[in-house]
Amino acid sequence: MTPHMPEKILRLARAVKRTGGRALLVGGCVRDSLMNIEPKDWDLEVYGIEPAALRELLETFGTINIVGEAFTVYKVGHNLDVSLPRRERKTGRGHRAFIVEGDPLMTIEEATRRRDFTINAILQDPLSGEVIDPFDGRGDIKRRILRAVSTETFAEDSLRVLRAAQFAARFEFSIEPETVALCCAIDLTDLPRERIWGEMEKLLLRARQPSIGLKWLYDLRVVDQLFPEMKALVGVPQQYEWHPEGDVDVHTLLTVDRAREQINDVPYPKQVTVMLAALCHDFGKPATTEFIEGKTRSRGHEEAGVAPTESFLERLNIHTLDGYDVRAQVIALVRDHLKPGEFYRLREEISDGAFRRLARRCELDLLYRVAKADSLGRNAPWVPRERWFTADAQDWFIRRARELEVEQKPPAPFLMGRHLLEIGLKPGPRVGEITRLVYEMQLDGRVRNLGEAKEAARKMIEDEEKE
Repeated sequence: MTPHMPEKILRLARAVKRTGGRALLVGGCVRDSLMNIEPKDWDLEVYGIEPAALRELLETFGTINIVGEAFTVYKVGHNLDVSLPRRERKTGRGHRAFIVEGDPLMTIEEATRRRDFTINAILQDPLSGEVIDPFDGRGDIKRRILRAVSTETFAEDSLRVLRAAQFAARFEFSIEPETVALCCAIDLTDLPRERIWGEMEKLLLRARQPSIGLKWLYDLRVVDQLFPEMKALVGVPQQYEWHPEGDVDVHTLLTVDRAREQINDVPYPKQVTVMLAALCHDFGKPATTEFIEGKTRSRGHEEAGVAPTESFLERLNIHTLDGYDVRAQVIALVRDHLKPGEFYRLREEISDGAFRRLARRCELDLLYRVAKADSLGRNAPWVPRERWFTADAQDWFIRRARELEVEQKPPAPFLMGRHLLEIGLKPGPRVGEITRLVYEMQLDGRVRNLGEAKEAARKMIEDEEKE
């Protein structure tokens, strides 16, 4: 077991033992420790203590938050959940349609049978170190495979299908064939948007190669039921003639993997933004791809991708995160993801103003990351290395943006409405018109400071008065 186990777990386990019970670590913390991954959260399942006695014991450790008192789950601090073993009974359609009952007298095997995968059905005694593994989860970890604990109860929770995909991505595991068949037969249309996004978030951000999980979304029929925008990519030929299998869906998976390599140095909301933009960047191709003069063309697919991106983000309930407008940025990045390459092709004539104006539409640093992933995502394994794409255009683009100091936001306007009022212009629509005109001059480099901005505004006002 990891040496970084919180001391409060050992103290709590000792207290439970003194009262005649037994506290066992369960679920992801045990799995992660066995895989040499540092657990972020801990779960203790307490056997042999009645609910009232458990709560009284926990209150001696400080304030507890009740997660689900009806089935006896308490949060102790920010990273420890304590519960009784519990049984679940399906009562109707829907992810939440369960009656859950805590029962301290359940056997360990009965309690672990309700879990999703064998790798999550392993327990460990924090005091003795004993590992309890009723369903050979350790064997499946060694075999790097996901296997359902119970074929009878697995299908009762439809979220497990998405969990299978994200676990397969995060741990780079395969999925056992019988479990695949179980997943393919499950109706997913009862899942709420926030739960769908919860699993997609883990798939995209916690995996080294998210494409593994995205491929499983196709193979487990998740895409068929939940993501028509992704399904539409299948069979749409790419502009680059790689291979019979090199369609847009394959390119998208490659692009997402390259995007994952680009985000470790940006805040979480921007990580989400880049990954979603990479996933959505070619959503416009199904509607625009044509075979013209012997070549595949997808003209205008950037603008055509806006509508399906909007519907996809709505299905995930993605709007703002920590005050950052993820939705607006993703849509802008999809619309403009070809701009770095276009600017590079016109690099001898492209103006500074073009960069500044583009920075008003989207964040250029994030645009660079998505465009670079798109370029590198054309390097499929079956493409000869001498034909591999490089990111020269995108690297030139971000160097220029940084030189202009617009990689994260456009220039702040020098001239504000109050400045116009100070020089004698009366309040009214003309204030906004002049500030906008002067700002356009600033973007073009014709106004370089507040003094020049005021002078330009005075001249506009004087010219109007002469007329």
